[in-house]
Amino acid sequence: LLVGARNLVLAGDARHHVIDGAAGVLARDPFQDLAILKVVPPPSGLVPLELGDSDGIKIGQTVIAIGNALGEFRNTVSVGIVSGLQRSVVAESQSGAEELQELIQTDAAINPGNSGGPLLNLRGEVIGINTAIARGAENIGFALMINKAKRDIESVKTLGRIVYPFIGVRYVTINKEIQEKNKLPADYGAWIRKSDGEPGVVAGSPAAKAGLKEGDIILKINGERIDVDHTLAARLLKYNVGQTVDLTILRDGKEMEVKVVLEERKP
Repeated sequence: LLVGARNLVLAGDARHHVIDGAAGVLARDPFQDLAILKVVPPPSGLVPLELGDSDGIKIGQTVIAIGNALGEFRNTVSVGIVSGLQRSVVAESQSGAEELQELIQTDAAINPGNSGGPLLNLRGEVIGINTAIARGAENIGFALMINKAKRDIESVKTLGRIVYPFIGVRYVTINKEIQEKNKLPADYGAWIRKSDGEPGVVAGSPAAKAGLKEGDIILKINGERIDVDHTLAARLLKYNVGQTVDLTILRDGKEMEVKVVLEERKP
């Protein structure tokens, strides 16, 4: 099932199986499990769903999921609530595994075959796109935030492709437990460190050019705090490639300001 506006359509790529072989694919978002399709000519008699604002979602609000359950039962509708926010999951398929972040968790029944279907609020607005389920559990499903999909649409409209801003750091988002375990001087922020043997600062990246180092903690971006509810990756989505941002970093117990020019992230 697809959701979209006019003749631009969003498809839940779902580890690539939803749109394999599909015509009219304008762009794929490998980081958010989405694809943008173009339908030509626009189908007559169909009214596109309105895209809502996923920033205003509250835990406990009622939601409606629509999809082709099990690939057999077309236009299946299920109802539930938002049971969690800011979830991160590792989604697996035949093409491999990938981490999806900042998802909506819902107990509205989502089954195989629901990929790409809309998650609606009671006003009938799309606030998410169904993308994954937790196996071995009852009624734990996940949907992508629609505001991220809206960003993809605007990127395709203006640039012809999906573009992500890139700093070039590998990091761990600090919480109280991580702070205490590693004796860090802050209980929030993005702690730059090695990951799977790869350096914390990518060579030649904007971060490297700006002089960021492993062990630095990025506390804020343009004055906005980075924490478990507002990760560095999420904060970056507000900015464009080529834009200069001010990072507040903590190094050796002292705060300092660093300017970074964002570049385009490559898949």
